[in-house]
Amino acid sequence: MIKKQKQQVCIRQLKRMAVLMLLFAGIQLHAQENYTISGKITDIDNGETLFGASVFLEGTSIGVVTNEYGFYSLTAPEGSYRLLITYMGYGDVKQDVNLNRNQNFNFEISEVSTKLDEVEVTAEESEIAVLRKPEMSVLKMNIETVKQMPVVLGEVDILKSLQMLPGVTNNGEGTGGFHVRGGAGDQNLVLLDEAIIYNTSHMFGFFSVFNADAIKDVKLYKGGIPARYGGRVSSVLDVRQKDGNSKRFAATGGIGIISSRLALEAPLFKEKGSFLIAGRRSYADLLLRAAGEDNSVSFYDLNLKTNYKINTNNRLFLSGYFGRDAFELGENFSSSYGNSTANLRWNHIFNDKLFSNLSAIYSKYDYELGITSAEFDWVSSITNYNLKYDLKYYFSDAFKLDFGASGIHYEFDPGEIIPTTETSSVNPLELDKKRALETGVYVNAEHKLTEKLTAQYGLRYSAFSRLG
Repeated sequence: MIKKQKQQVCIRQLKRMAVLMLLFAGIQLHAQENYTISGKITDIDNGETLFGASVFLEGTSIGVVTNEYGFYSLTAPEGSYRLLITYMGYGDVKQDVNLNRNQNFNFEISEVSTKLDEVEVTAEESEIAVLRKPEMSVLKMNIETVKQMPVVLGEVDILKSLQMLPGVTNNGEGTGGFHVRGGAGDQNLVLLDEAIIYNTSHMFGFFSVFNADAIKDVKLYKGGIPARYGGRVSSVLDVRQKDGNSKRFAATGGIGIISSRLALEAPLFKEKGSFLIAGRRSYADLLLRAAGEDNSVSFYDLNLKTNYKINTNNRLFLSGYFGRDAFELGENFSSSYGNSTANLRWNHIFNDKLFSNLSAIYSKYDYELGITSAEFDWVSSITNYNLKYDLKYYFSDAFKLDFGASGIHYEFDPGEIIPTTETSSVNPLELDKKRALETGVYVNAEHKLTEKLTAQYGLRYSAFSRLG
């Protein structure tokens, strides 16, 4: 009874917060006619959407940054403006706009490479105000920057690059994962294309599960975590895979001391879609075998992604990751573990102010242990099925609202003993499987109170129910 009352109180608080945010949005309305400019920003060479590109009107403080899918929307009073698009490592694009109606502009921008002896960075106050975001303790890493950092055994490692940043440390030598500001490793939420990654390492922590050739964006929230995330208290690492080159066929790869990798991407359906296939495989086991060793250690992973543009307002994405590690100690002991994920997403643009993303996500981590001398295997796993719906509404230049809901069904398999021979002295044993449901709703607002003060606030309500 008490639990039900608490839930009712939380729901009432959530409703009050939503009403309060809508009232704040209404304050921004005024008599002058406003119109909206919206669209997408992509790379001219490969068609990849650009997350975090700045789009603003020169001579004003009106501007936004693109979301995870390259979408932007900004609202301004009627008039003539110059639209400016900027993104680190890319050339600026300018477009004159006569804003007398709602308009849609999609831009393709190109990378630039300029070598200078000395660089002086300046910006007008209005531009600084646009680029300043009310996000604290957020680290966004460009994958091209990560590739320029020192490599480990010939492999670019995203996690080790993060550990060079303040507030982030590793779990210790020979282990995977990371700590953020003293938090435990299991207090970090690690996502790959929205799917939970339970184990982030290969080969006892020497490599991460993220193949840099398949990754587009990396964002680490060390604090001030947005309300759309839930389930962890220390940090959120949000990693996004490339969509695939929608302009032409491309191949990248590399040969390292321990492993090699290859990535292929190309357009589909006359540039209405694209695909990405990226694989990586170690050959330490082959080297050990050639040296006459009975021991073996190896890993592989495979990244897959494809997308299809149904029309201007609808696009489908299908992505997956499959990775596994195997370790053998002579003929007596073996173990293996791995992650597998899948995500089907539907992007929909309702109008020039409302963007939505519906995702159906699968994620699994399993572990196997084999004892040859005792003639049995031990297996355990955790699986989740996640359905989430996220929306973003651009009320005005001064007020933007994120809201959505999610439901995650968990299946816990604590362990099962399986005899490997008929003569095994070990009896079959299976621990009781557990199931649970985690649900959540959230609302998050970004509110420009004055030219120099912007607030970001939100509320999330989560419930965890044991089903059996």
